Amino acid sequence: MTISFFILLFTAGLMINLGACQNECTESRCGDDGPPIRFPFRLREKQPSHCGYPGFDLSCDRSNNTVLELPVSVKFFVTTINYKSQVIQVLNPDDCVPTHLRKLNLSSSDFIFQKPNLYDYTLFNCSPAKRDLYYYDSIPCLSGASHIFAIYSSSSVDSLPLTSCTKLYNFPYSVPYDKFRPDYFLRLKWSKPTCNQCERRGKGCRLKANNHTNSETECFNVSKQNGTGKKLVVTGAVLGSFSLVLILVGLHRVYTFDRKEKERQTMIEEFLENYRALKPTRYSYADIKRITNKFREKLGQGTFGTVFKGKLSSEIFVAVKMLNNSKGNGEEFINEVGTLGRIHHINVVRLVGYCADGFRRALVYEFAPNGSLQNFISSADSKKHFLGWEKLQHITLSIAKGIEYLHHGCDQRILHFDIKPHNVLLDDNFNPKISDFGLAKLCSKDQSAVSMTTARGTMGYIAPEVFSRNFGTVSYKSDVYSFGMLLLEMVAGRKNVQVTEENTGQAYFPEWIYNLLEQGDDIRIHVEGENDAKIATKLAIVGLWCIQWYPVDRPSMKAVVQMLEGEDNVKLPPNPFSSAASARNDITMLAKRHRQELPVISELE
Repeated sequence: MTISFFILLFTAGLMINLGACQNECTESRCGDDGPPIRFPFRLREKQPSHCGYPGFDLSCDRSNNTVLELPVSVKFFVTTINYKSQVIQVLNPDDCVPTHLRKLNLSSSDFIFQKPNLYDYTLFNCSPAKRDLYYYDSIPCLSGASHIFAIYSSSSVDSLPLTSCTKLYNFPYSVPYDKFRPDYFLRLKWSKPTCNQCERRGKGCRLKANNHTNSETECFNVSKQNGTGKKLVVTGAVLGSFSLVLILVGLHRVYTFDRKEKERQTMIEEFLENYRALKPTRYSYADIKRITNKFREKLGQGTFGTVFKGKLSSEIFVAVKMLNNSKGNGEEFINEVGTLGRIHHINVVRLVGYCADGFRRALVYEFAPNGSLQNFISSADSKKHFLGWEKLQHITLSIAKGIEYLHHGCDQRILHFDIKPHNVLLDDNFNPKISDFGLAKLCSKDQSAVSMTTARGTMGYIAPEVFSRNFGTVSYKSDVYSFGMLLLEMVAGRKNVQVTEENTGQAYFPEWIYNLLEQGDDIRIHVEGENDAKIATKLAIVGLWCIQWYPVDRPSMKAVVQMLEGEDNVKLPPNPFSSAASARNDITMLAKRHRQELPVISELE
């Protein structure tokens, strides 16, 4: 009896789900007078991705106009869709199509201009207007006191009266001959998917189930499909009416995950709406696949996602980080977009755009050909990847200026909390770019301390106060500590092995460097002259100032920049290790026990 009852519950749930799946892709409209929307198109806000073909997303605006968005950020109103001839007719919202043709990039979409009668044009600004050119196409919506004329690009300039005219630009591709009329409807054709065969036979078209390329389509019998769907819905409703509550209880974990994912997406969409003025480009998941050539070239793997090399054009390369959906609740995505959208500095990586398409999220950055700084930190006796001391001095000074800008140059102070060599990228000229703001926090400039409930950062670079308030309050001085550890690692060419390795017998290298300098010895690294030795010593001393055990004893990043730019007579700081050795050992052991998950700490306001 019990087994039969649960089989009945399972059957009822299956019926309901099947009925819902049949109805979610039904034909829809934005308004009563809008064109019918069905495969290969779909309404992005109302239908899941499998209801449409990649790149055929439509949306509805507040006036119930059907909107098609084409690369690059060009929006048109859809007036009609002819599914048999596979032609979509669109109208520019401001009745001036030529204003958008120059930036329209159909090569990145599945649409082309409907032929025939496509020509190459060049625009000329003629002031005063020349009667001799009136037989050419004039563009009323672009013309004011002067007149804008479209001349065939193949025309001979010598034969045209253009003495008082200025060339504006060429259209980058052939365009329809009658596009300059104010009421012109632009007709775009698509060749793939080929659903017109299904339409002519009176059948529907859809993506094949379980196809691997996500581009194969098939025809299906619409009337039979609808009839079956209705029967399944009715049967499911009857059988499931008394068991719906129990089904929900049985599937509690699934529904809970789905609810959290929707809340996460809603939070992200609200955030993106607020930060729309920052102008980063929003890409769809189909755009991301095209940019990365279907994720062909992997650049690296991190805690929050995988980074792939991408290409926006033949000359513009980008790095695309696909975020892990299982990590966090979207906080890193919001941190990256919200933080980098505020920043414009030569030593901070630039956010080109982002993707928030359902549960798929990605960040698109400028590409750094030389990778991370970690690749060029070599051992003390190796010259394989050594950049030279003058280049290292330039890199450290540039990183310091970047952090100083984050702390003092923005409207709000930005604390990075993960300064390390892996998060410093090098462009083709080895100029450093601070990256990875997933752990960053924003605070006002007059706020001296930050409230935290979880330690954040990477072992070996985390300041002591981030673990325990016994060492002071968490503030921008925590980034200063991380920068100091990075600086010492660049000088010595090795990591803080006591924290990151199991071999506790090795020396704590910042203390090793301090002892050498205190005794007047060189720091036993490769130098080729007196100037190299001065640079190495200066960088080491500045690094030791930055890693003072208590935040109050560390300089600000502005003072660090001044020390790096000043003379080579920076004084050795007090020994930060003599009185804090036991505390440091306690933190070292704590870090080893929590390599994957950092410990939770209690912070006071």
